Amino acid sequence: MTGCLTCDSSARPPQTSRRNPLPLPASAYHPLTRRAPRPTAMHAKDIPLSLLIPLIALAAWQATSAFGMVPTYLLPPPAAVWEAGLRYIFAAAGQGPYAGRFWSDLAASLTRVLLGFSLAAALGVPLGVVSGRMALAHRLTAGAIGGLRAVPGICWLPLAMIWFGIGVKTTVFLVAMAAFFPIYQNALTGARLVAPIYCQAGAMLGVGRLRGVFAVLLPMAMPNIIAGLRLGMGVSWAYLVLGELTGVPDGLGAVIMDARMLGQTDVILVGVLLIALIGRLCDLALVALMRLCFKSARRQS
Repeated sequence: MTGCLTCDSSARPPQTSRRNPLPLPASAYHPLTRRAPRPTAMHAKDIPLSLLIPLIALAAWQATSAFGMVPTYLLPPPAAVWEAGLRYIFAAAGQGPYAGRFWSDLAASLTRVLLGFSLAAALGVPLGVVSGRMALAHRLTAGAIGGLRAVPGICWLPLAMIWFGIGVKTTVFLVAMAAFFPIYQNALTGARLVAPIYCQAGAMLGVGRLRGVFAVLLPMAMPNIIAGLRLGMGVSWAYLVLGELTGVPDGLGAVIMDARMLGQTDVILVGVLLIALIGRLCDLALVALMRLCFKSARRQS
């Protein structure tokens, strides 16, 4: 497709006749009523099953510590990590190293993640949809984006520090660069998988080109778009830690780096577990927000 987002301009409308009509799937007459499998839905009955692997890992960790299989300075027991976490989150400032710092660190890290992720989504989704439906746009962007995607994220760190210095800008840049590629690629794939027949069916019902983007194209590409956004959110937290290892004074990644310098393995594990928990909560919040804002997301999740 070279000139239209919703349907291929080179494709001819299906030829039909009264004697031999072209058979269409039932979903073609109502393209927005199709429902995909629901892999993202989480119900209360699924919670015990989802906790099975973490509980097994916790039991193995406790057994390893109880039998002295690993020195405590390499892997502290769960009780020590629990106490360090309580002190980090709930203790008053000054009662120990990192005591009471959690909420300020959380605010700093969340700000950096949300800024970088929002920038990546604002660029990745529209560019991916346009590239998926317009051949000219795809030819213009495929080579450059494919080459940049192959560059490891850590290679951008020295350049970002030269450009932006140590602080929020460097971390936001790294997060945005990392999250952009899965968001873009999934949006492109989702837009490309929308069959032209659904766009043609919408046109037969009087849906214009611009309206067809929002009424046909985006709803049908929504599963891939949501998958890309969720992948981008996960990558954002991974690269947040990379950005905060550069010497910023606050943030969960900064706490992990400081604890490494002081040899406090329990605090390092607290930071890792908190990032895992907060990242999962951000993923659930993202899915809930998409369901709230888009009917097509509610159909697919």
